[in-house]
Amino acid sequence: MFSKVFKNIINQGARQYSSKKGLKVTVCGGSGGIGQPLSLLLKQSPLITDLAIYDIAPVTPGVVADLSHMDTNSNVTSHVGLDNLKDAVADTDVVIIPAGIPRKPGMTRDDLFNTNISIVCDIIKVIGQVSPHALVGIISNPVNSAVPAAAEILKKLNVYDPKRLFGVTTLDIVRSNRFIAELKGLNATDVNVPVIGGHSGPTIIPLISQCTPQVKFDHDVLVKLTKRIQEAGTEVVQAKAGAGSATLSMAYAGAKFTTSMCRAILGEPNVIECSFVESTVTDSPYFSTPVLIGKNGIEKNFGMGNLSDFEKDLLKAALPELASNIKKGADFGKNYK
Repeated sequence: MFSKVFKNIINQGARQYSSKKGLKVTVCGGSGGIGQPLSLLLKQSPLITDLAIYDIAPVTPGVVADLSHMDTNSNVTSHVGLDNLKDAVADTDVVIIPAGIPRKPGMTRDDLFNTNISIVCDIIKVIGQVSPHALVGIISNPVNSAVPAAAEILKKLNVYDPKRLFGVTTLDIVRSNRFIAELKGLNATDVNVPVIGGHSGPTIIPLISQCTPQVKFDHDVLVKLTKRIQEAGTEVVQAKAGAGSATLSMAYAGAKFTTSMCRAILGEPNVIECSFVESTVTDSPYFSTPVLIGKNGIEKNFGMGNLSDFEKDLLKAALPELASNIKKGADFGKNYK
């Protein structure tokens, strides 16, 4: 049974802010470990009238048949294989991409590079050809490389709009909120921690000094907490003992981000999410910070705010790895055929 909290989340914005009655959302990789629970959560949203599920897996029609029996108002359609991707993304408002292979014990997100970046590029190429005005959220790892690779594909198609391309880092915020709530005895839904940088290991920078409500930790605890947030994905990979990576929590976080994009498109004001986007906040060309999302994508980047000395050190350590990740992804995108 889904929590009352998430039902509140997916119902936020049910009040219409524009003349549009509902949106089309496409899930690329909708039959995978993240894609299925993500699609299940999105099927419950009153903001979505059409939910297109794309995957190369032959089980996809069965997943869609299963979802279609839910007594919610959205229509669900099945699209199997690259030849049917155009139909999946045609006239869509939002594309969310969890497609790819999961991490296994001993693997880093970067180990997923060749397979997952190729999959993302195949999908982005079709989006650029068919629905260049859609808002696109990339979940597929490594996010730090996938977003710049996708940008290069869209640039070659002359349809790149940096306001419409997002790397989904919401899981880092979700984890930070939960871990802090546990340590401080707070309700996790009342905690909000901005997380900046990227979405892998030391590039994940939780700004605990900017947490709402305000919290304080001894230095040793702060170091351990930050490390746990940065390595939380590995925590799940190891706990699953080779059976996969974070799927349920990622689906939850992905649904939160997708719902926020839908609310923004429908005209709800003050929709703010942290996301890995093209940026001038630091020397890094892509960087995650809180951004204001509007009908046409990013309207404002709020930057980093005031960092503590500890967070400044985290930033300094993150930038070289972030630069390497971004260059690797951008080079792949430039050479992609």
